[in-house]
Formats: sequence, structure tokens, C-alpha cells
Amino acid sequence: MTDKSKTLDVAIMGRSYKVACAEEEREGLLTAVSYLDAKMSEIKAGGKVASAERIAVMAALNIAHELMETRNSRAAQAGFDLEALKRRINSMQALLDEVLVPQERLL
Repeated sequence: MTDKSKTLDVAIMGRSYKVACAEEEREGLLTAVSYLDAKMSEIKAGGKVASAERIAVMAALNIAHELMETRNSRAAQAGFDLEALKRRINSMQALLDEVLVPQERLL
């Protein structure tokens, strides 16, 4: 925690939390709190999950999925083919394994 950090009171699903945050990060944190509160409230309203802990985990999974989809979409827009890269890495790994096995026998 830096000297510029201050404690900020936030509410998520009606529960209050104190969070240390630098002044320049305050607006971003409040936006994140609002987004998380909305996601958790949406899950709670669905009625399938009851405990706050499970609601938080489900919200975290949903947000992580959104993040991964956004990252994949940005990579695709930038012309980056992640699947092609994975295939190339696997091919290189197989080639290395094939070449290095005879070398290990020499030792």
C-alpha cells in the first residue's frame, strides 16, 4: 500500500467492504465494483445459486470467460491466429522430440 492509497467503502450485493486504493485508481475500482455487483445480482436473481460464495464464484467465472473471449477476439482482429500458433508449437515440439531422442542415446 503506497502513501497515496486511501480506504474506500464499496458495496457489493448489499454488503460493505473497505478497499485500499490509490486515488488515481478510484474511478476504475468503482466501475469494477459496479460491474461485479450487477453480475452477482443477476446471478442471484436467476434463483439457481443461493450462497454469496457460490454467487461470487459464478460471477468470477462469467467475468473470466468474458475476458478470455475479448482477448481472443482482439487477437483475431489483429490478424493473430492463436490456433495456428498452437499447431506450429506442437509441430516444433514433435520435431524436437524426434531429433533429441537419438542424442540422448549417445550420452
